[in-house]
Amino acid sequence: MESNEFKIFRSRLGRTQKEMAQLLGVSIKAIHSYEQGWRKIPGHVERHVYFLVSRILQRTGEKKKCWDLLNCPEEHMTRCPAYEFQSGDMCWFINGTRCEGKTHDSWDKKMETCRNCDVFVALFDEMHGG
Repeated sequence: MESNEFKIFRSRLGRTQKEMAQLLGVSIKAIHSYEQGWRKIPGHVERHVYFLVSRILQRTGEKKKCWDLLNCPEEHMTRCPAYEFQSGDMCWFINGTRCEGKTHDSWDKKMETCRNCDVFVALFDEMHGG
């Protein structure tokens, strides 16, 4: 997550920097550093922000499942935690998912795939006004 995206999401969540710091369990100095681009946004903070934003975006409408949207083969789907926990609308949030038939070693590697995935893009483009 880049600093400009963090600022957009904080704004869309309607939070001040202080409120965002409290919500994420970090210092206000950390929030300043993220927004100025002085400090890389850690994976756990990025994940938390995406989670909060997703809950706002998915309050209305049908929750589409990633395995349906991506036409996952059954052998991938049945071994995927998103399918196991019936969380196909939050596949990007769950570690160990079988995206593209493989799991990822870290949150950063997983997010490289997710940022280019139709499921993730469709959800979070809405926040950018897309």
